[in-house]
Amino acid sequence: MASGRSEVPTSFRGSRASGPEPDLAPLMTASRTIIAAVVRSLADASEAVSVPQLRVLVMLAGGIRMNLSAVAEALGVNASNASRTCGRLVNLGLVDRQTDPHDRRHVSLALSRSGQRLVADVMRHRERLLAEVVSAMPAEDQDLLNEALRAFISAAEGIPALRPPPGVEGDLAHWST
Repeated sequence: MASGRSEVPTSFRGSRASGPEPDLAPLMTASRTIIAAVVRSLADASEAVSVPQLRVLVMLAGGIRMNLSAVAEALGVNASNASRTCGRLVNLGLVDRQTDPHDRRHVSLALSRSGQRLVADVMRHRERLLAEVVSAMPAEDQDLLNEALRAFISAAEGIPALRPPPGVEGDLAHWST
């Protein structure tokens, strides 16, 4: 590289098993910035939807119908909490609830057209906020950031606790916000 910078900051080098602990302060600060973009994009799009409700909407945005058990597991809450969360989304007209005509105990959830529009609006707003941050960086730093984030995502996909729960399809971006 022309600037002589290393591709991976030295504070993140070393083996997890034997090397020095990584300096996570920059990552923690970056995560706060990203979370701020998530919250701001949601607040600007809808005052009626909470972050956990947005998580449900994003899960359903993949186009697959989910039942309450899958939603509860993905959120890490009990079925009662998931039911209340989804009930609010149904009442807001963002989620459609459909009962299986052959077994009324089975209820599936899908995004309504309004829910699809809200998720699209939130994601566009979030993308604009993050693009503003990235565009303020020099081009070389943007390239380094993209490379580091690809490595970070790849590593995260190998961590069992960060994988989507059973019944939730897709990568990390699909089921989390």
